[in-house]
Amino acid sequence: MKTPKTITGRWSSRLAFILASTAAAVGLGNIWKFPYITGENGGGAFVLVYLLCIAVIGIPIMMAEIIIGRRGRHSPGIAAATVAEESGRSRNWAITGWIGMATGFLVLSFYAVIAGWALAYVGEAASGAFVDKSVEEISGLFGGLVSSAERLLLWHGLILIAVALVVGRGLKDGLENTVRWMLPVMVALLIGIAIYAASIGDFAGAINFMFAPNFQDLTVNGVLLALGHAFFSLGLASGVVIMYGAYLPRETSVVQTTLWVALADTLVALLAGLAIFPIVFGSQLAPEAGPGLIFQSLPVAFASMPGGQWVGTLFFVMLVIAAFTSAIAMIESAVAFLQEKCDWGRWRATLVAVVVLWLLGLVTIFSFSGASWTQLEWQLPGKVITNWFDLIDYATGSILLPLGGLLLALFSGWVMTRAASQDEMDTHPRVYQLWLLMVRWVAPVIIIIIFLQLIGVVSF
Repeated sequence: MKTPKTITGRWSSRLAFILASTAAAVGLGNIWKFPYITGENGGGAFVLVYLLCIAVIGIPIMMAEIIIGRRGRHSPGIAAATVAEESGRSRNWAITGWIGMATGFLVLSFYAVIAGWALAYVGEAASGAFVDKSVEEISGLFGGLVSSAERLLLWHGLILIAVALVVGRGLKDGLENTVRWMLPVMVALLIGIAIYAASIGDFAGAINFMFAPNFQDLTVNGVLLALGHAFFSLGLASGVVIMYGAYLPRETSVVQTTLWVALADTLVALLAGLAIFPIVFGSQLAPEAGPGLIFQSLPVAFASMPGGQWVGTLFFVMLVIAAFTSAIAMIESAVAFLQEKCDWGRWRATLVAVVVLWLLGLVTIFSFSGASWTQLEWQLPGKVITNWFDLIDYATGSILLPLGGLLLALFSGWVMTRAASQDEMDTHPRVYQLWLLMVRWVAPVIIIIIFLQLIGVVSF
C-alpha cells in the first residue's frame, strides 16, 4: 500500500503546542469525571494512586506518543506503520495507532453528549432554574434532560456543529487560534470558582477528603479506574497525542513540553476537586454521588449560595469550554486520516467525521432516555453494565485506554529502534535511559498486573 504524503502542518511555536495539548487534556475528564470517581473511591487514596499513575506511566507514555507522531508525521495508524517499517518491523504494528484512534472516536461519541448536558445547563443556570428549588425538583430537571432524546439530540448537535466550524478551518486558523483564548478563560473561571468555593464552603473538609488517604475504601477496580483515568485525563492512547506530535516542530523538546502539559493537566484536575468538594461538603451533599455530582448535586448547592445563579452559570460555561477544547482534539486524528486516505479536503473530511460521530452519539442518547434496544444486564468484574453507554464507558476507560497504553509502551520501547527514539527525544542520556526503562518494563508490567488482578488470575 502506498503511504500518503507526510503531514506538512506545524504548530507555530512550542507555546502553541503546550496550549493545544493542555487544552486537549484538560476536559470533562478533569472537571466532570475526576471529582465523582474520586468521591466513589474514597478520596485521598484514589488521588494518590492517580498521581502515581500520571508520574510513572502517564508521562513516559505521553513522551512515547509524541515521538511516534513526530517521527511518523501521519495520522496515528499510518504514523505507527511508518515508524515500524523504518525500524525494520512489520507494518502490522499500525494497530498501535489504530486502536488509539478508534478509542478516541468512541470516547468522543459520548463525550459530545455530556458536553451537550453542560451547554443545556448554561441556559438553565442563567435563567434561574435552580433558584429556590428543592433537591427533588433539581433532580427532576436533570432527569427530564437526560430522558429527553429530542433535547439531547439538539444540544449534542450544537456541540458537533461548533466542533466542525473550528476543525474545518485547519490547524492554525482553527485549533490553534481557538485554544489560545479558550484555555486561559477556562482556567481563570476555574480559579475564580475555587476561591469562591473555599470562601463559602467546607474547604478543610475538601482538603481532608482529597489528600488524606484511606486505603480501606480503595478497591482493585478503583486502582484500575485510576490508571484508566490517568490515560483519559491526559488524552493518552486516544490518537490525540500522536496526532498533535505529528504537528510538532523538530526543534521542540519532547521532555520539557510533556512535563509542562502533565503538570498543567494534573493541577487543573486537583483544582476542579477544590472547586467542587468544598461546595459539596459545605452543603452536606454526598461526594460519591456519581456522574450526577456536577449536574444534580452542585445545582442544589448553587441554589442556596449567595450569588449562586451567576456562579453556577460561569461554572457550566467553564465546563463547556473544557469539553469543547478536548472534543476538537479528539476528532483531529480522524479528520487527518480521511484527508490522507481518501485525498479529501479539510472541510469534507471534517463533515464526514462529524456526521459519523453524531450517529454514534445516538447510542449514548438513547441509553440515557431508556430506549429498550440500548438496555443491558451484564455483570462484569467490579462493574454492572445496564446499557450501551455503560459498556462503551467501561470498554474505553478500563480496557481500551490501558491496552492502548500497553501497546504504545511496547512499540516505543521494543519496536522502534533506540537510534530513532533517542534522536526524537534529544535529551540527556540518563533521562533517555530512565524513559526507556519506564516504557520497556515498568509501564507494561504495572498495566499487565492490574489487568490480571481485575480478571482474577492473580490476587494480592
